[in-house]
Amino acid sequence: MTELPVTWSATWISPTDARGTPGARPAYALRGELVVTKPVRSAVLWATAHGIYELTIDGMRVTRDELTPGYTDYTHHLQVQQYDVTSLLRPGASELRALLADGWYRGQVGLTRAADQWGDRTAFLAQLTITYEDGSTTTTGTGDSWQWSHSHITVADLIEGQHEDRRLVGVHDWRPVAAQAVGTETLVVSPSPPVRAIEEIVPVAVTEVGSAHVVDLGRNINGRVRLTSLGPAGTELVLTHGEAVDSDGDVTTEHLVPDVPFLPQPLTAGQVDRVVSAGVDGDVFEPRFTTHGFRYVRVEGHPGPLSTVDVTGVVVHTDLRPRGTFRCDDDRANRLHEAAVWSFRGNACDIPTDCPTRERAGWTGDWQLFAPTATYLYDVHGFSVKWLRDLAAAQWTDGTLNNMAPMPVAERTGPLRGLNGSAGWGDAIVLVPWELYQEYGDVAVLVEMWPHITRWLDRARRLAAAARHPDRIVRRPEPAAHEKHLWDNGFHWGEWLVPGEDVSDFAAFIAADKGDTATAYLAWSARHASAIAALLGDTASAARYDELAEAASAAWRAEYVNADGHVVPHTQANLVRALSFGLVADEHRQRVADDLAALVTSKGKHLGTGFLATPLLLPALADHGHLDLAYALLFQNSPPSWLTMIDRGATTVWESWEGVDENGTPHESLNHYSKGAVISFLHRYVAGLRRVEPTWRRFRVEPRPGGGIRSTSTTHTTRHGTISVAWRLDDERFALELDVPSGTVAEVRLPGETAHEVGPGIHRLACRMPDHGTEA
Repeated sequence: MTELPVTWSATWISPTDARGTPGARPAYALRGELVVTKPVRSAVLWATAHGIYELTIDGMRVTRDELTPGYTDYTHHLQVQQYDVTSLLRPGASELRALLADGWYRGQVGLTRAADQWGDRTAFLAQLTITYEDGSTTTTGTGDSWQWSHSHITVADLIEGQHEDRRLVGVHDWRPVAAQAVGTETLVVSPSPPVRAIEEIVPVAVTEVGSAHVVDLGRNINGRVRLTSLGPAGTELVLTHGEAVDSDGDVTTEHLVPDVPFLPQPLTAGQVDRVVSAGVDGDVFEPRFTTHGFRYVRVEGHPGPLSTVDVTGVVVHTDLRPRGTFRCDDDRANRLHEAAVWSFRGNACDIPTDCPTRERAGWTGDWQLFAPTATYLYDVHGFSVKWLRDLAAAQWTDGTLNNMAPMPVAERTGPLRGLNGSAGWGDAIVLVPWELYQEYGDVAVLVEMWPHITRWLDRARRLAAAARHPDRIVRRPEPAAHEKHLWDNGFHWGEWLVPGEDVSDFAAFIAADKGDTATAYLAWSARHASAIAALLGDTASAARYDELAEAASAAWRAEYVNADGHVVPHTQANLVRALSFGLVADEHRQRVADDLAALVTSKGKHLGTGFLATPLLLPALADHGHLDLAYALLFQNSPPSWLTMIDRGATTVWESWEGVDENGTPHESLNHYSKGAVISFLHRYVAGLRRVEPTWRRFRVEPRPGGGIRSTSTTHTTRHGTISVAWRLDDERFALELDVPSGTVAEVRLPGETAHEVGPGIHRLACRMPDHGTEA
């Protein structure tokens, strides 16, 4: 169990050289001596930094953890790592050494590539406590006796890349460190697993393109490459990492360049590493102070030959424990599932990021909608709690929540300040803790987040009552009574990136009325807040938020449902939310579902949703008699669709539905997990496994065959054990095998049959499929 020292006797230290342009600053070496005088029983080392660090004792790495201390809102939380280093100590003097780089603390972050967001000096803190066999202890750590030096890492930036001059390895100009007057009050222990190198990938090809070599890993990842062929001494290699290649087979990164017109200078795509060879046999270049989102690497300057033996892809992300699997007999569905999993893996680098390339930001809307899928795939409990604490800590006094967590100063001030507080994004403070309770039974996170939940919802209630959208004032000069609960003012991202939507006129986008989305989320989150309050025994708050949920729902119906039960705006996303959030009266539900089906059909059975409604689209159809249409959307292979991504070579999910167009030209990020939330349909409808009660004490097994799939299997590990579901359709015989863990109950419904309960154990059940082959 990691814990902080009772007292800190060590002091913060920094290199005295703070030079360098943001994005091009070096990594520094720091060293201190420790002396072992007696046989050692145990030795515990604590470390943290303003920046990121890597530790060695006498040249041996202390840990597999990477990018430590991790990305947090450093104003409020700075994580400390604890390591057992007993086995690394030897009698006599030893050297504790650290490499220290900018990381997120001082390096470039976010869309604007802002630097120095939490400080303009890197610093390091370490403390070692040795317990000897005779029971005595000594404590030592960073302080005045330490020294710093320039290192062979001449540039280290998470976005721009890492540069090394291997000829400088072991060459140092040691000089005294500067003490830093930094306190320890923000130091915390992380509930999240660390970031590590998780997997290695052998490239599928290395080809010569002009004078360069292009390495193809065969899939899009977050991480780095290990290069073991560096050429003769003085050879300078340039490694450019990208997600796509152009028509000549060369790496292209133009689609990853941020378009931020209000900045004084254009930005680059980054992701460029450089290394100068020392000409030493066995020397290796493997940058650990940067990560990249890429499938391809252009290697320039290599004299050749260069082969797949010389390059290894290293997958880097938070070391999350897998919990869910899915397979079926349709390879298209399997490849889609795999792409969504790899997209999440590529964006689980200490925080849930939007992409591992352009921004690498912890956008709230993305995690809000993907968290229920993520909890099925991996144990993301501590990972999410860590992220939520940064989201909550930076909440504004008026209840506004930032677009992302952690939130760089540059993106909550200046021209971007007004873009925070969006419905569907800020609602992560309600919906993510609720998912953690449902999946893991974590009541403590509900208690911890409750003050922030109430501040967010009270802000929304206040804004709804305070102002009206200008367009609504023109249409209806006198406000209707329901408008006090209609949230149609302030900035909202809305559905965001709807197919065919043009947001190039951002001023017009900002000004557009998105009250249908915001009011829907106000009702939905208020309903969840009422349930949370009831669970916590706060009956007054439960009643208050239930009243708010009902009032917001009534306002939504009054404004957006016609007398005949048709919903306006008549968009797929709006109809999906009407059904999924329970916004329409029961007598109108089927009409709304049929309207949704008609909309989808009128588009040639193509989806028309963007970010927020996409995970809910197929379930909304399937639950209202349109299962066949849901499968048609799932297996649609012309754009916009999921299988268009797969057919065009995607190994991760794209940000835009047209991430790679018909000409092979890439657009936007090719690794955004949000649209991959569709794979929950594979888990919950195709395989038929869904949670009914928290922690899966009770769950439902109700396969909904369709789309030509004739066999499926899924597993999900819960705190009670692993649930396993597998079914097969042979001719008209449907056979199911189910493993129910101890302490749980399964509600089983085979196609065309009535539901019944089964307890722990392995169950084999069968039935004859209904005559129509799939359920209505």
